[in-house]
Amino acid sequence: MEIIRSKEFIEQIKKIKDKKTKEKMLKQIKKIIKDPERGKFLSYEKGMRKIYIKPFRLLYSYKNNKIYLLDFNHRDKIYKKLRKK
Repeated sequence: MEIIRSKEFIEQIKKIKDKKTKEKMLKQIKKIIKDPERGKFLSYEKGMRKIYIKPFRLLYSYKNNKIYLLDFNHRDKIYKKLRKK
């Protein structure tokens, strides 16, 4: 299973200083690797899934045995950003 991190995802991870949040995120990524279909689909973005890591969202997609980590941000910011695209 190949994991591909987007530029946005990498930038957001660098901004997070809280170790507990990073640990929670890593646990969720490990769970995604075991079961890529565990996240709920976004209703308005085809193929994109979300995982809730209080108060953040991890957005990813899964295609052809590859997991694309797309973004990790606060709930309010991530959805506003998606709607602008």
